[in-house]
Amino acid sequence: MIRQDRNRRFWNRIADRYAARQLKDLPAYEAMLQNTAARLSSSDRVLEIGCGTGGTAIRLAPGVAEWIATDFSQEMVRIARAKPSGENVRFKVADAAEALTGGPYDAICAFNVLHLVDDLPAILARVHASLHPNGQLISKTWCFAEVSPWLRVGFRVLRTLGLFPVARSLTQAQLRQAMRDAGFEITEQRVFGAYPQNPYIVAQRPMKPET
Repeated sequence: MIRQDRNRRFWNRIADRYAARQLKDLPAYEAMLQNTAARLSSSDRVLEIGCGTGGTAIRLAPGVAEWIATDFSQEMVRIARAKPSGENVRFKVADAAEALTGGPYDAICAFNVLHLVDDLPAILARVHASLHPNGQLISKTWCFAEVSPWLRVGFRVLRTLGLFPVARSLTQAQLRQAMRDAGFEITEQRVFGAYPQNPYIVAQRPMKPET
């Protein structure tokens, strides 16, 4: 899987720099955390795919029963594990497909990761199958097909130089349709911050109809 292997090497290489960076829009991040926390309950079992260096997991884990945070980058997880965290958060090295083996979960969080997976339809189907009925997929995804043409050219150049990950070029309509095709009902879409191409989408696995 060329995309995944290339991306793993990329994130391992930049992990320390990524961890040291300052958030560009802290109010937007805090608003996203607040919205996500309001959707979770103290009895929830949550899986996060693409947890990076663990900041979101550490902030949200106190509000749930269990938070399993996964990332395919060994270096990202190394940094996450070194941070102070509560007893109910656990960090694991696993790609998205490997992570989705311990369900069912009440919620699955995928922040800025769905555009990086090799097979989006397959991962969304696995996410759907790994949730309890009424369980939620809480996501934030870059839709690079909607950024300016000049930025897309720049990203391609940076990717060639090894300075940008391999990413899927999605529109928001394609992302929403992929979620619906996997069986989800989209319950909210909004934007936190200045980039409408990076939507926050909440999708729910419906209850099975009564027979």
